[in-house]
Amino acid sequence: MDIFQSIIMGIVEGFTEFLPVSSTGHMIIVGDWLGVKQDSMVKAYEVIIQFAAILAVVLNYKEKFSPKKIDLWMKLAVAFVPLGLVGFIFAKQVKAMFSVEIVALMFIIGGIVFLVVEKFYTPKEHFIDDVEKVSYTQALWIGIAQVFALIPGTSRAGASIIGAMLVGLTRKASAEFSFLLAFPVMCATTAYDLVKHRSELFTDTNFAVLAVGFVVSFLVAYATIKLFLKFLETFTFVSFGIYRILFGVALLAFY
Repeated sequence: MDIFQSIIMGIVEGFTEFLPVSSTGHMIIVGDWLGVKQDSMVKAYEVIIQFAAILAVVLNYKEKFSPKKIDLWMKLAVAFVPLGLVGFIFAKQVKAMFSVEIVALMFIIGGIVFLVVEKFYTPKEHFIDDVEKVSYTQALWIGIAQVFALIPGTSRAGASIIGAMLVGLTRKASAEFSFLLAFPVMCATTAYDLVKHRSELFTDTNFAVLAVGFVVSFLVAYATIKLFLKFLETFTFVSFGIYRILFGVALLAFY
């Protein structure tokens, strides 16, 4: 991986990680287009840019990372459990599902789900607009919805946002809960990668490439979170649904 590839991959990770469009799907496709080979260098790079995205969440919501917010983090822990358990138990099966065809199909299905949900979604007065007011039951249901993200191309953000909308959160609160839920999910994923590949990570590594990827991913992720929330003040998720369908069809056509 060279500097140019690092910049492009960092942009893709930072921009797509928190949007309902599947960062994994985009990283697979863009990596293939750039001719990036899966070696120890790339594995180290993926760990680094994931950590950058985690840091972007922390800095955007630093007021939530406080002992005073323990109740919120207990709810986020509850939401994390379904994905953690299913992902751990079926890790091999999940890995076996990685293919362009499955990614494309899940892009299309996810897009249709967004369009259908938006068709019938009407925020009401009792809908929750503050993530700290989410109940434990709602958190659990959001976590169950997030399990679908184990299928490549589904999108962790997309699954958790849809789950949140269906249990009575506003679009903004759904997105924010998804952002915060990304913290334990990505911490667990990054820690797992570090342990699993500890013998090969950061060996024969170009640290300049890693540094560039980290900075780019962090800056793009930080800006994306803010711009996404601004976007939701005026628009719905319909555009994301349409994009997912078009992107999925394009993948099937060209691959």
